Amino acid sequence: MYEYYFDELDSDIATLAEKCAEFEPDAILAVARGGLMPSQLLAYRLHVRYIQSIQAISYDNDKQRDKLILHDSTDLSAFSKVLIVDDIVDSGDTLEALLLHVKRRYPQIEFKFASIFYKPTASLQPDFTCKEAKEWINFFWDAQD
Repeated sequence: MYEYYFDELDSDIATLAEKCAEFEPDAILAVARGGLMPSQLLAYRLHVRYIQSIQAISYDNDKQRDKLILHDSTDLSAFSKVLIVDDIVDSGDTLEALLLHVKRRYPQIEFKFASIFYKPTASLQPDFTCKEAKEWINFFWDAQD
């Protein structure tokens, strides 16, 4: 298991922000829960003041669910470029479903996807990323007692 701590996150967010800067998003869509912390830090680095979140439930603890659950109360209609942020792209299923969902709701918006980690076997890859996930990652914000 790979232990992921704040110092590494801070460094990775700096790297990710450099990669995302050219896109110039006017809003960020955080994938709750894993993407909440990276989204906030990216928003500061990219000077993006508008953040919303969408809840995507694809895991129960460490087991992937058969069906993705989406809870969406966003209103992104005022924006033209939205950066979707999550902590990891694992199978790619969540990313695919999310992009399909938001593109149907907001066909006028250009969406790009950023994640700290990715798996090369994912069905869809993020537009911006930092590191390959080679084992289970224990993110410090997921720490349990």
